[in-house]
Amino acid sequence: MTAGPLVVLVGPMGSGKSTVGALLAERLGVPYRDTDADIVTAQGRPISDIFVDEGEPYFRELERQAVAAAVSEHTGVLALGGGAVLDEGTRELLTGLPVAYLSMDVEEAVRRVGLGAARPLLAVNPRRQWRELMEARRPLYTEVARVVVATDDRTPEEVAQAVLDALELKDV
Repeated sequence: MTAGPLVVLVGPMGSGKSTVGALLAERLGVPYRDTDADIVTAQGRPISDIFVDEGEPYFRELERQAVAAAVSEHTGVLALGGGAVLDEGTRELLTGLPVAYLSMDVEEAVRRVGLGAARPLLAVNPRRQWRELMEARRPLYTEVARVVVATDDRTPEEVAQAVLDALELKDV
């Protein structure tokens, strides 16, 4: 068995990485880890506060470090923050790993997260911002992904099963 995570989930905010990740971990009988949660725990404050207080570049450096640590230490299911793939070094770390890109369209994002103020990158004109983010990030998600799983109109359980099927993993 290769060192590193059994499954890595990438995708935009609201795509279900945390929910699906926890389900996958349970079904595979392995631990679950979320790099955004790692950052919140280490910093003792929400990501939105880090963005406001320190700026996006500071947060991205924390994120880069959190992903590097998680990829080297974690052997279960790992969910990355939506912007983690922006870092070239992070994309290189994901090479060869079983990465699943959870994709969704803007209407699904609106239904799931409302594109509200708790998302610092979507504070002004959230639909347009989300589309612009996705135009920049979609090629990066696709670059690192071994499989792409659409989440639109699917339950978390259905998405988890689709990830297991696509990566040819068996639950316990």
